[in-house]
Amino acid sequence: MRNLMHAKSYDELRFTDDFMFGKVMENKELCREVLECLLQRQVGELEDPLPQREYRYTTDGKPIRLDIYTRDKDVVYDAEMQNLGKKTVESLELPRRTRYYQASLDMDYMKKTWSYKSLPDSEILFICTFDPFGRGLSKYTFHGLCEENADIRINDGATRVFYNCSYKGNDVPEDIRELYSYIETGACSNELTERIDGAVAAARMNEEWRSAYMKEITVLMDAREEGREEGRKEGREEGRQEEQKKTEAERKRADEAEAILARYREKYGELPVS
Repeated sequence: MRNLMHAKSYDELRFTDDFMFGKVMENKELCREVLECLLQRQVGELEDPLPQREYRYTTDGKPIRLDIYTRDKDVVYDAEMQNLGKKTVESLELPRRTRYYQASLDMDYMKKTWSYKSLPDSEILFICTFDPFGRGLSKYTFHGLCEENADIRINDGATRVFYNCSYKGNDVPEDIRELYSYIETGACSNELTERIDGAVAAARMNEEWRSAYMKEITVLMDAREEGREEGRKEGREEGRQEEQKKTEAERKRADEAEAILARYREKYGELPVS
């Protein structure tokens, strides 16, 4: 298929690709190290990370699929790898996307317990290969603040962080700078990035994952082709409807002209023939 030719082969996948990111971060210990590097603090004992976890709360609701989901005793973590590709930063709608992700995480716990007190703290981490807000910061961390007094926080336990891996400044911790560099260039410079790169190499040897990736790409491309065909059908139907409207309009004008001519005949008789 033509479209499949434009998709990366399994051997070309890097840590920055959603599928590979999820598979590498399935490793609980490696996942913990990456989270601790990004958050610059220790995290608790993690549950087994779940890659590509899907949420859908109504049959016609928009589903989401988290790149990697895990939690410790107190905090739920959602880590997302975000590439720009051919899209614009605005079209990705990252702020509103994280809002929807946050709502989905909260709804998952509310369905289980129906107690607001039971909602755990959450950290939604978007690891961006570009500057998501264009302000030149190494990262952007958001909590609920009072507009009238920024010293007052809502303390709802929700944190959203956007990491700018294209940042070139030296005013960040060395381990984050080296992780950013690896994400951008693929070059290893410390133990963590070497472990990530080794996990990527090992994943490329996993035939089960290779097969799963190809199936996922095939399903995706088939869905896109079906969508395009549906669009073509809709376009043809719209064309038929437009032609029908045009025909009906012409018929209406002809009927109106005939009615005018009939009134003329009734008043003045037959039109003279030249």
